Amino acid sequence: MKRIKKFFVMCLVFCLASALVSCATPSSQPGTPSVSPTSTSSAAPEIVIGAIYPMTGASAQIGQDAKAAIDLAVEIVNGKYDLDLPLARTEGLPNLNGAKVKVVYGDHQADPEKGQAEAERLITQEKAVALLGCYHSSVTKVASEVAERLQRPFVCPESSSATLHTRGLKFFFRTTPHDGTFSEAMFDFMDYLNAKKGAHIKRIALFHEDTLFGTSSADAQKQIAAQKGYEIVEDVKYPQNATSLTAEVLRLKAANPDAILPTSYPSDAILFVKTCIELGYTPPLVIAQDAGYVEPNFITGVGKMAEGLISRAVWSQDLINQKPVVGKINEMYKARTGKDIADNAAREFTATLVLLDAINRAGSTDPEAIRKALLETNMPGSQLIMPWPGIKFDPATGQNILSSPMMIQLQGGSYRIIWPEDVAQYEIIYPNPQWGE
Repeated sequence: MKRIKKFFVMCLVFCLASALVSCATPSSQPGTPSVSPTSTSSAAPEIVIGAIYPMTGASAQIGQDAKAAIDLAVEIVNGKYDLDLPLARTEGLPNLNGAKVKVVYGDHQADPEKGQAEAERLITQEKAVALLGCYHSSVTKVASEVAERLQRPFVCPESSSATLHTRGLKFFFRTTPHDGTFSEAMFDFMDYLNAKKGAHIKRIALFHEDTLFGTSSADAQKQIAAQKGYEIVEDVKYPQNATSLTAEVLRLKAANPDAILPTSYPSDAILFVKTCIELGYTPPLVIAQDAGYVEPNFITGVGKMAEGLISRAVWSQDLINQKPVVGKINEMYKARTGKDIADNAAREFTATLVLLDAINRAGSTDPEAIRKALLETNMPGSQLIMPWPGIKFDPATGQNILSSPMMIQLQGGSYRIIWPEDVAQYEIIYPNPQWGE
């Protein structure tokens, strides 16, 4: 009898202990994190964002430079740095209990179909709360449409097609100026040369690759040329990654324009300059649509041979003289890559900080909350490494209404700011000296 009584007491104690453990342990559903993004737990979960760039293939260097810039921005946010930048002086995202950020990359190889698939993968499999990308406008177009369908914020740092922000998307945001704005600045600059420098620029030739970037740029330039009274004497379209541009450059040479406005990716831009030199042709004025003409491999490869070439831009190393934080970021980027930060990398760095600042202000990883925070963004120029007065998005289009372009010129193998006058640090060389010398 005593044995039965003792056994009964032991069973009762075991049942009570099991019940207490059960009450103390929170239940969770399969696939649901035990700690929510807005939890007050000291172990805040990692926040995943996706970035889609050409990590392999002909444009791989662009993707690697973008990755270095994005990773640097994330390092600054996850760590603690004495920098005049958003979230630099705190560790992690303060409004999400110090949660750290992780970037998962997708490789689109300059192929829109691959970009579309990578956007789906990053959202559905990697659980990215927002996306960044994609350099190539044709890829950005389809990837951002995936983000719209799956309702994830998509922040575009550098793709500049003038049509990307006109599609009525709710989740699309672009920090950089677009090709319409850039093209207007290019024509304003030619007006300036005519009025202030005694130039006689009237006859224009367009030269552009055949994807969305090139064609939308040319369309914007045609429209502005008609409005301003410039004559388009030649419109040369060529296939992206062309292996020869001899016939196309001969057409430009025969047309003898006062100015050429090229829109090209890196390999095409290098080939254009080399072909001009081979054919003994130095255009009197070239104003490029950024992209390939400002990439580091273009500058190191043919920069000294194309003295006087001008590009619209949002970035120049000359900014180090105007903003101390620019020099600090440049040194940090250089420590990672062995080279100075360039135009597109600077834009990717900036867009990453804008997105993370919005996630922090949202205090949540809910896509709608992040979208609302992006709409409320009003970041002053003092918190940017860019020369813009700030970042503020048009609520109807998601376009940054405070971004502005400038003109930079190859002088002695480096790009220098030459316009507008209030930011110019060097005198304009016009017309171009002989290329190849």
